[in-house]
Amino acid sequence: MFELLTVCTGNICRSPLAELLLRERLKPLPANVSSAGTRGLRDATMTPEAVQIAVASGVASAEAQAHRSRSLTEAQLLSPDLILTMTRDHRREVVELAPSRTRVTFTIREFARIAAQVPDDEVRRVTGEAGPDAAARVRAIAGLVGSYRGLAATPVVPEDEDVIDPYGRSMRTYELAAAQLIPAVDAVVRTLRLGLADPR
Repeated sequence: MFELLTVCTGNICRSPLAELLLRERLKPLPANVSSAGTRGLRDATMTPEAVQIAVASGVASAEAQAHRSRSLTEAQLLSPDLILTMTRDHRREVVELAPSRTRVTFTIREFARIAAQVPDDEVRRVTGEAGPDAAARVRAIAGLVGSYRGLAATPVVPEDEDVIDPYGRSMRTYELAAAQLIPAVDAVVRTLRLGLADPR
């Protein structure tokens, strides 16, 4: 079993959508995916727009409807093998709360951007060296991607590392946020599947 945590502000739009998509698209891998908000509302549901996008993207309606928000705590940051935030500000808040988790914390678009520049053979090598444990393999992937932070080409516009916040805005803004988030989710899934594949 390996653990992923996604983080946004209120835990009612972006991070639960990322959580649900990752959980669905990583099946049947042994993934424990959760989410939280840096200023999370208490037991709030996902917004109707986020639910609509989740269901349109293959998540069961009941699963999307069942989400309840929670606030991020230091304790929640201790065990995840990979932490994926929606913006650079969220990443900073995570690292300030738990400095020891810097190495495994990325914005989700940052992780996707860097992972695309890491050779597949490198992913296979580090995960092979990590052994058969899924959590150890995911931590090895996070370490490898992190080691490319200073080597990979960076975006011209820093905001390209973020997923915009659609809360309280139009459905068009939700769709734009999804257009930023979903390709990043798919890139994370691809990299994890590559590193967790049985080499036999």
